[in-house]
Amino acid sequence: MKRHIFYIMLIALIAASCSPYEKIAKISAFDQLQYQDAVKKVFLPSGGYTIAYSDEGHGDKTIIFIHGLGSYSQAWNKNVAELKKSYRCIAVDLPGYGKSSKEPHSGAMTFYASVINELAQTLRLKNVYIAGHSMGGQIAITAALKYPELVSGLILAAPAGFEYFNKGQRQWFRDVMTLDGVRLTTCEAIQNNLATNFYRLPADADFMISDRMAMRNAEDFVPYCYAVVQSVAGMVDEPVLDYLKDLNTPTLILFGENDNLIPNRYLNPGKTRDIAENGHSRIAGSKLVMIPQCGHFLMFEKPEVFNAEVKEFLK
Repeated sequence: MKRHIFYIMLIALIAASCSPYEKIAKISAFDQLQYQDAVKKVFLPSGGYTIAYSDEGHGDKTIIFIHGLGSYSQAWNKNVAELKKSYRCIAVDLPGYGKSSKEPHSGAMTFYASVINELAQTLRLKNVYIAGHSMGGQIAITAALKYPELVSGLILAAPAGFEYFNKGQRQWFRDVMTLDGVRLTTCEAIQNNLATNFYRLPADADFMISDRMAMRNAEDFVPYCYAVVQSVAGMVDEPVLDYLKDLNTPTLILFGENDNLIPNRYLNPGKTRDIAENGHSRIAGSKLVMIPQCGHFLMFEKPEVFNAEVKEFLK
């Protein structure tokens, strides 16, 4: 009897956690998501992918913004809104994410880097700086290593790739991240996952939860889930830590002092600063900024700090 009551209470709790989002309009495709800026699309013939991106502002420098795992270009809303006053700002949806096409792919960091390179060539971009958050940071590093002629500078926001994982730990990531695990994420877990990205969850981040809830009804949701799974394998299969010394481009590194995701709390418990300083020490001439009272999603939680540091860096 007690167990029965417990399960009833648990179901009620989960339902309550979803209730603010019960009236979210269902979408049949990711293209129906509401974006802050106008969306453009370009077909990249070498891989056959259609890439969605926003193109805002003007200037002699162009910033390409690359989102993190499971995210989309809207992660950069607060940064594009300010930085477009001085620079051309291009925020992309990676293949499999957002409004970009969702053909199956490897999820490899070198694959994503090749997409960024082809996008830049197709749009004939010059004086390119790449800003990458989390997984996007590892992609940005990979792009700078693989296409040094493309990248004038790197802006790394809580980048993946600074943390060392041994063979067993890398396999753990592959095992724990499954298609069904992503596809069947509960309402409560979606909210908790986003909250974990912040020191204090901002009220204006709520649209990220609403969008993630709405995505579950879209016809291209399963291909998106597949892209997320492949991306995790891509990160662990192509580490960049040992190659940071080979970077020959100006680099700005930013971390929140209260990052809950780096280092991994289960595999490598420790301080974010230690990871940040280790990566910083390997990149010649780089600048490290540690932001107090700030979590993993630093460019959204403390946009005024991020934007100011980027402006100073691009001078």
